[in-house]
Amino acid sequence: MKTYKLRTLLFLTMCCDLGLFAKKLINPVANVITDSLHIPGGISTGFSLMFLVIAALLANRPGCAALMGLVQSGIALAIGMVGSMGALAPIGYVMPGIAIDLAGWITGKYGMALRGRSVIMNGASSVCAAFTANCIVFHLRGTVLLLYLYVAAVSGALCGLLGATIARRVMPALGGKL
Repeated sequence: MKTYKLRTLLFLTMCCDLGLFAKKLINPVANVITDSLHIPGGISTGFSLMFLVIAALLANRPGCAALMGLVQSGIALAIGMVGSMGALAPIGYVMPGIAIDLAGWITGKYGMALRGRSVIMNGASSVCAAFTANCIVFHLRGTVLLLYLYVAAVSGALCGLLGATIARRVMPALGGKL
């Protein structure tokens, strides 16, 4: 198992922080959309997870996103950003990280391009986050649950497109790999 360089750890930590900050920043706008659809959320989470996907794509290490989800959950608990999940919030942060790692492994195995990998990784993690939140807090069923997961998937895929563009622009500054 390879060890992480200090600059890799700093980049991963910065992406964890950006993900939490971005969620707080975009949440008011996202709430306008989700309130009109009468669903709990899913849009700001896709934007927040985009930073974990960018870091996972650039670091290209197994378990990287799950580790970042764990760090994010610790930061969220420390600053009181647990939302409606309360003490179970770490599950809500780690599960999407596992989904990112799994989707990254599968898409990498089949040699997908960066854009496709980013869209699938971000979409899968957004759906996983929405499903986890539903199991822990919301307990939605039927059509409302499907709408909630669909909004999470679409917003995750769109944020994945944005994440691929950002990753492509950040990559030269990092020397290709971390």
